[in-house]
Amino acid sequence: MKKSILAIVAVILALSFGWTACNKSSTGDGSKAQLEEAKELMGSGATFPAPLYQKYFDVYKQEKGVEVNYQGIGSGGGINQLIEKIIDFGGTDAPMSSSELEKAGSAVLHIPACLGAVVITYNLPDNPKLQLNSELIANIFMGNITQWSDPAIQAMNPGIALPDQNILPVYRSDGSGTTYTFTDYLTKANTLWKDNMGTGKSLDWPKGIGSKGNDGVAGTVSITPHSIGYVELIYAYQNNLPYAIIQNKSGNFIEPTLESVSAAANVDLPDDLIVSLTDTDAPDGYPICTFSWLITYQEKNDGTRTLAQARATANMLWWVVTEGQSYNEELKYGRLAPSAVEKAKALIKSMTYDGKPILK
Repeated sequence: MKKSILAIVAVILALSFGWTACNKSSTGDGSKAQLEEAKELMGSGATFPAPLYQKYFDVYKQEKGVEVNYQGIGSGGGINQLIEKIIDFGGTDAPMSSSELEKAGSAVLHIPACLGAVVITYNLPDNPKLQLNSELIANIFMGNITQWSDPAIQAMNPGIALPDQNILPVYRSDGSGTTYTFTDYLTKANTLWKDNMGTGKSLDWPKGIGSKGNDGVAGTVSITPHSIGYVELIYAYQNNLPYAIIQNKSGNFIEPTLESVSAAANVDLPDDLIVSLTDTDAPDGYPICTFSWLITYQEKNDGTRTLAQARATANMLWWVVTEGQSYNEELKYGRLAPSAVEKAKALIKSMTYDGKPILK
C-alpha cells in the first residue's frame, strides 16, 4: 500500500514538473517563446526614405532571415494604418499630431532612421543651378510669382537666362511628411506663408498640379517643362533633376549635401527624439531637412500582435539605428549622430509586451 501511494505521488510530481516545464517553454521570461521572432513584418508610410528602407530590408532579410514588407504610401497613410493596427510599424517624416496620438490610444514611439533633405527641383532649359530664398519659394508656390523671367528670380540669379514661360508648381497630392517638412520650413522662414498657408501634411494649394509620392512629383517634374516641385534629395538624383541652392537663416546659400544636412541636425535632442530641424540656426546648415522616423506602439500587446511579432519589430528597429546606419550615406541620407543613436536605443528598450520589456 505504502509503495502504491509513493508511486502515485511520484507520478503527480512528474506530471506537475512536466506541465511547469512545458508552460515555461511557451510563456515564461527567458523561455523559448520569449526568444522566438516572427519571420515577416509589415510596414508602410513615408516615401521620403523608401529607397533607403528598400536597401535596409533587403540586407536585413539576407542577414536575419526576416522579411520586412514596406509600402511607400505617404506619411499620412502610414500613420493611419498604424492607428488601425494594420501594420507592425509605420514610417513618417512628420511627428504624429496631438489628434493622431489621441486616436492611437496609447504611446507611440518615434525612432529616427535617417536624416534627409527636401530639395527644390525644376525642369528648365540646360537645368541651371538656381539660387532661391524662402520669399521666392513661398511666392512661387502661392502663385504670386508666375513667370520664370520674373525680376525677383532674375535678380537672385544674374547671368542665367531664364525663359519667359509660366511656372507650374507640382505638389504632393497625398498626406505627406515631405510636404510637412517643406511647409514647416516656409512657415518658420516666411511671414507671408505663415499667415496664408501654414504647416501640414496636406494643404489647399492655390496653383499647380498634384502627384502622389516623392517619386510621383519627381516623375512629373522630369517630363513637364518649366515645372517646379519639392522632393527628397535621392529622388532628384535618381531622375537626373537639378535642385536649387537655398539661402538659410544666416544669409548663406547652402547646397544640400550630407555635410550641410548633418550641420542642420547639430542641435540638442529631446529624449523622445521628436524635433524640427528646419530653418536651422547653423550658418553652414541646409534649411530644409528632417529626421525620418519609424513609428510603433510602445506596448505591443494590442490584441492583434503576438510576442514573436513584437520581438521581431524591436530587433529590426535596433538593427536600423545601429548596423543599418552604414547604408545611409551611399543613398544620400544622413547618418544618425551618436547621441541620437543612444536615445533611440533607450526608446526601443522601453518597448513592452504585457508590460514586460521585449528586449533585455
